[in-house]
Amino acid sequence: MTTKNIQLLRVTHLRGPNIWTYRPVIEAWVDIGALEDFPSNTIPGFYERLTAMLPGLAVHRCGVGAPGGFLERLRAGTWAAHILEHVVLELQNLAGMRTGFGKTRQTSVRGVYKMAFRTRQEQVGRAALDTGRDLVMAAINDQPYDQAAAVARLHDLVDSLCLGPSTAHIVEAATERGIPHLRLTEGNLVQLGHGAGQRRIWTAETDQTSAIAEEIASDKDLTKSLLQSCGVPVPQGQVVNSAQEAWEAAQDIGLPVALKPYDGNHGRGVSLDLKNQKDIEAAFLLAQRKGGGSVIVEQFIAGNEHRLLVVGKRVVAAARGETAWVTGDGRSNIIELVDRQINTDPRRGTGEDAPLNSLAPQDGAEIILELERQGLTAYSVPALGEKVLIQRNGNVAFDVTDLVHPSVAAAATLAARVVGLDVAGVDLVLEDVSRPLTEQRGAVIEVNASPGLLAHLKPADGQPRPIGKAIIEHLFGTDKTGRIPVVGVTGTRDTTRIARLVGWLVHISGRQVGVACRDGFYLGARQVDSRDSTPWDAAQRLLVNRSLETAVFENSSRMILSEGLPYDKCSVGVVTDVGGMEALAEFHIDHMDKLYNVVRTQIDVILPHGTAVLNAADPQVVEMASLCDGKIIFYGPDPQLEAIAAHRAKGERALFVRDGQIVLAQGMQEAAVIALASMKPAKAEKPDMLMAAVAAAWALGIDPELIAAGLRAFESDLKKQN
Repeated sequence: MTTKNIQLLRVTHLRGPNIWTYRPVIEAWVDIGALEDFPSNTIPGFYERLTAMLPGLAVHRCGVGAPGGFLERLRAGTWAAHILEHVVLELQNLAGMRTGFGKTRQTSVRGVYKMAFRTRQEQVGRAALDTGRDLVMAAINDQPYDQAAAVARLHDLVDSLCLGPSTAHIVEAATERGIPHLRLTEGNLVQLGHGAGQRRIWTAETDQTSAIAEEIASDKDLTKSLLQSCGVPVPQGQVVNSAQEAWEAAQDIGLPVALKPYDGNHGRGVSLDLKNQKDIEAAFLLAQRKGGGSVIVEQFIAGNEHRLLVVGKRVVAAARGETAWVTGDGRSNIIELVDRQINTDPRRGTGEDAPLNSLAPQDGAEIILELERQGLTAYSVPALGEKVLIQRNGNVAFDVTDLVHPSVAAAATLAARVVGLDVAGVDLVLEDVSRPLTEQRGAVIEVNASPGLLAHLKPADGQPRPIGKAIIEHLFGTDKTGRIPVVGVTGTRDTTRIARLVGWLVHISGRQVGVACRDGFYLGARQVDSRDSTPWDAAQRLLVNRSLETAVFENSSRMILSEGLPYDKCSVGVVTDVGGMEALAEFHIDHMDKLYNVVRTQIDVILPHGTAVLNAADPQVVEMASLCDGKIIFYGPDPQLEAIAAHRAKGERALFVRDGQIVLAQGMQEAAVIALASMKPAKAEKPDMLMAAVAAAWALGIDPELIAAGLRAFESDLKKQN
């Protein structure tokens, strides 16, 4: 079949809540051209080719709501844009970035569809979209396509661009608690929460992790000295700068000894159980090469290496290490034995997802040295039944959290506190982690800042531990969400002035407030930027500002369609009207129902304890009340409006105008009145604007008397107010 290619007319990353969903998506406008006349069931062999390329499509639910739903649609006949949606989702999943949300809708232009799909990283999502288009066309036209290579390229992008597994785990734990997050860099620096309620993490470091504590942890000799002075058992040791000094120190300390780089980490350059001068001098050279400086010689403690993860004041996970051995068969060299007996373990690999590392006896310096101590090389052929030690340390990935004796946990938490780390990986050598420390020759050998979490999240053996939850509880306690009150104002009627007025009322109440609107960017009563600050990037400045206690945003329908809202949830959402459709024609918004779905986005994101402020004089705005998870405050020019009267009858809040006054009513009781005559004429002429702002301030808990005073003092003229 001859067809023109699927064309991507427009691709937009919607970074916040949007018309499709609450989370970031990529929206693509897809022109399928002549394929509009060829649904999937009319293309010979297409079903078989596509499912052979991507067998995982079998679990996609689609509109049927059960696994296999998409394949059912594919057999019955569906169109190329819808197929592309599912292919892109599957490609992202195969690349290691789990996603599941997607929707495709026709536009008023024949053959042109709007398709949206969830993505956790924009560049990966865009690459998956391009790859998906090529794959679908290859399946349609019965052309060869190397989907494995394509998935590998996407997987590389995921590895390089997405959050690392440890950071992602913490972020997921925050999301489960309702704590929002913002990625501040292309790396793993993440803000949890907003404004003054925020905290920051960088993998296993937090904004409570002291730079001084990190320096202490990196100075192993100082760490050991501090621990020893506080009664934490540590091996006797000495810092040396030459192989001769290492041998002399070993004799003073007493054989056997261990050598490690002064500035090393992750077990690199560590040699254990050294008993003679030759091995000690060779181990010194290895440690110096790996660390680039001084070397520590210390007493060797017999036992298994253990890593205890301390968060705050408690041990939240523990893992044990195991030595790695091979057994000779009389024919194979050590490289071959390691590949067959060790590296075939599915838990081993070279990526971050593997709890155990694959071993390369011919390349790993520590393994080469260990083999030399046994008189072997990587190419030696051990005799039948001969056991060869490949790795003494490392492999600390066998969960023993439930076995940790309280005295061992107490030593680990004390060690973390002595160094000053709020999150620490404390390494101990122990014979048995379940026995009291006093009954065995155990010792703390290192305290590590920014510890790796993967061994506890994906252990080689045992139960994964909820590290993210522990870190979130450490940062936020058990009930805080890191949120500050966020107010969003949407519509076409005086939304800029409403946003500024709400900001002013919050300001005079004594709270630190920021406003992002078309008039600019405000902190308190001061305009700090006169440029339009409604775009997503400009508005985000409010959420990252650590001094702000409240943030106010003006949001247009155009912004919702082109970028999404700049926040995930809000405390107060104001909707003035459903209008301005003529300005949105380029987005295929050609019917009031479509415009309604754009504007309702503001209401969809209101928190359960939040409030929607709705114009009771606009029937479409009134309809949005049923969409709100929180409370409703209606406002309007007449108390007899049906929405206001019914709302008051239920005991709820409403604002209306009567006898030249704005009345704030709670049910049938009038909580306060504000005389329009006390306002300056320019403001008094716009009671709807005033009521919307007053209702938002009231929803934020500001006293009506203070609101009235603030209305009289507010100046929309920047020169007068500044």
